[in-house]
Amino acid sequence: MALRLSLLQVFAAAILASFSLLLAHGESAATVRSCTTHDHHNTLAELFPNSATGVLNATLAIIPISLETARRLIPPQYGILERAYRALVPSFPEGMYPLMVQAAHDHDVQLRAYGITIDDFSRVGFEFPLLDLAGDGYSSFRWAPAQLISATNPIALEGSRAYGTLVTPAKYEPLCDAYHRLANGHTYFRGVGLDSSDLFELEMARLSHAALNPYPLELFKNITNQPTFANATSCDNMIRLFNTSMTVGANAPVHVHGRVRARAFPFQEAEKEWTDIYGVQVATPFIENNYLECRSMRGYSGTGGPGDSYVHEANVNDEL
Repeated sequence: MALRLSLLQVFAAAILASFSLLLAHGESAATVRSCTTHDHHNTLAELFPNSATGVLNATLAIIPISLETARRLIPPQYGILERAYRALVPSFPEGMYPLMVQAAHDHDVQLRAYGITIDDFSRVGFEFPLLDLAGDGYSSFRWAPAQLISATNPIALEGSRAYGTLVTPAKYEPLCDAYHRLANGHTYFRGVGLDSSDLFELEMARLSHAALNPYPLELFKNITNQPTFANATSCDNMIRLFNTSMTVGANAPVHVHGRVRARAFPFQEAEKEWTDIYGVQVATPFIENNYLECRSMRGYSGTGGPGDSYVHEANVNDEL
């Protein structure tokens, strides 16, 4: 019931906000609905009608930054669980932290039991995984403080703001997919804030073999299934499934290498570009539980890997 009320409240707020937003920028939601996406159909809606479900097609890229920089950017009350990410990637460079960029397209999102559907939208932002929000020294959470979200989707905009996220209405290239292919075979994604200088641009090339990626798929499975928060008034529990027909065979995750250019929180003061960046491109169905009490997820083991609730030889003193 709490989930239903939360979504309905967000829906009402979004309707009130939508008219001025869409009139101001002249791009209607009908324009988004009229274009064709290559994303897969949501196969979970019938199986989990009382939960929010959908498909998330994303480029997930790791940007190694210094632990000193990470500690400066991350709120001081949240410890960094270095032991947890080294359990997943033992070879991760010393003195560094795995900042993640997620550039994604949400498709066929619905809450079937209540007849709620949400138009497709794109989003992108910097995300800080493997943080000790619960203060127990081992439960991993992911801080996603800011997002650029499609300006044509007021429900998505207000839904993210309800977590305390810094939300920038944005326009995207491509409009209806997670990326498009350039003449050189690379994939390309670009999001630009409508009323700000915020931007993200990703260009990625497919790796010939997964072994060339220094980051195993298990790292991305773990990070994307960690409970997510912005100001910690509530947490989002998105369960991303990597074991369906959507992620095997011809649809298996693609390991990529490329560049990220961005100017957005918390790097909003100047445009930055990172090259020699590795990641994956993967579409996953998801089940989402919204606006949960963060500390109720202490010890959460839904990521299925050692980087979450990692207790072997761990203690609070291992935090940074």
